[in-house]
Amino acid sequence: MPATKKLVLTYVDSLRTDMLLRAVEEGRAPTFGALLERGVFVPDCVSSFPSVTPVACSEMVTGVGADRHWISGMNWYHRLERRYVEYGSSLEATRAFGVFRALYDLVYNMNLAHLSPEIETLFESLDDAGARTACTPFLIYRGRHRHKVSLDGLMRRAVDVSKLKFQHHTWGPADLFYGDLYASREVPCKSTSIPGNRDPYAACCVAELIREDLCDFILLSLPDNDNYSHRNGPEASVESIARADEAFAQVVEAGGGVEEFLDAHAVILLADHAQTDVHRGLPLAELLGHEWSVLQPSDDRPELAQLAVSPTGRAAHVYLLPGDGDRADPLAVGARLAEIEGVDLVCWLQGADGKPLRRDEPGMPAAGGEWAVVERAGESVRFRPGEGVADLRGGSWQLEGELGVLEASVEDGRLRSETYPDPLARVFSALAAPHSGDFVISLQDGFEAVDWGGVTHAGGGSHGALHAGDSLGPLLFVGCGPESADEKEQWTLRDVAPVVLEHFGL
Repeated sequence: MPATKKLVLTYVDSLRTDMLLRAVEEGRAPTFGALLERGVFVPDCVSSFPSVTPVACSEMVTGVGADRHWISGMNWYHRLERRYVEYGSSLEATRAFGVFRALYDLVYNMNLAHLSPEIETLFESLDDAGARTACTPFLIYRGRHRHKVSLDGLMRRAVDVSKLKFQHHTWGPADLFYGDLYASREVPCKSTSIPGNRDPYAACCVAELIREDLCDFILLSLPDNDNYSHRNGPEASVESIARADEAFAQVVEAGGGVEEFLDAHAVILLADHAQTDVHRGLPLAELLGHEWSVLQPSDDRPELAQLAVSPTGRAAHVYLLPGDGDRADPLAVGARLAEIEGVDLVCWLQGADGKPLRRDEPGMPAAGGEWAVVERAGESVRFRPGEGVADLRGGSWQLEGELGVLEASVEDGRLRSETYPDPLARVFSALAAPHSGDFVISLQDGFEAVDWGGVTHAGGGSHGALHAGDSLGPLLFVGCGPESADEKEQWTLRDVAPVVLEHFGL
């Protein structure tokens, strides 16, 4: 591997570009401001769809969409195991599925069972190349190094009083810090499992690594802004951005201050998605349950259910189940979804018969050649990869129907939508993913799907929809990456991993 600057990939959960710039302008984020003065700034990097953290983080560190990395949402239905997978939409949702079942899925299964084995993470690629890798608490951490469980604090006490024992070791980067569960080395840093209080721990761990010059690539995860924005709304997030800046400043100081730190380190600063204000909860499972039997978290006979419903923020998956009784008619389900107040877009794959394609084969992606259909306000558009219209990233699509569904226009053979950025690739990737619902819906402004714990963030902020407000966040390169943001007409999270690999000569 050629000699190069070390790289710190710094991720601030739910960081909105306008709020970042406001925090800098008000003097609340001086360290981020110093990076902005020195870097190449992309203000409108496009997230995944659904624009939620598990999907976005997978995209960030693999460079591929859900059709290839296989993580489909905060909650999704496992066709093979006939159960829901819950990654922690809320404490109440976690309890509905069982705390330790959800813990296994979030910490262990997400990386070693749910994430596709056919793609490599940044940690795996860099580990194979001999780079010294590290990660603070981050959802996708799979690497080449085995780590033993090191239960501490509240987690140890919780396990001690339970009949379940979380004893799985895992595979991650050379240095892995995951709160109370995994710690590759002793550090003088106090971990906490309380949402909204995790940034200081992550910064402390990274500061120790930098102070001792122990790593070439570090993923620094600063998640607290997400919790603050959920509770108080994104317009209030200057306060939580200021705290994230303080945490990052601790890392910079460990490297000798801004100039000395940047002499030795490149930095990528980014968000996984943004947030928008939400005012109403949409009880999707309850509404569909008036006409069909919907699988519940506690059902011990899943074969009797007709539908599975997976709320995932401001989006949701709806699954047609192959149960033993009457099966739900796809056209009827699609029509019902389209008329529900709060539903903006209804997306599905079209089979050869023109109907929504049933995804009854356990865990299998679409066979190929299907059209993706998006319906909105009584109109529809369909598309699939092929010769025809180009998107802003160079992809080529066959396209039929009403462009107004996506508020899109085609100029000089290229499709553009300010309302739904990169809509064709994002929707097709979401639908072609093996764990996608037969329908994927995106909600209208102000609405959030009620999770299985009965919780929404109404009165605060949320994300998940295809809409630009949920999907666009900042992306900043300092000491690595492009010389100009204009090198790409549209940047997405899928571009991050290739930039990191190129930085290290891979």
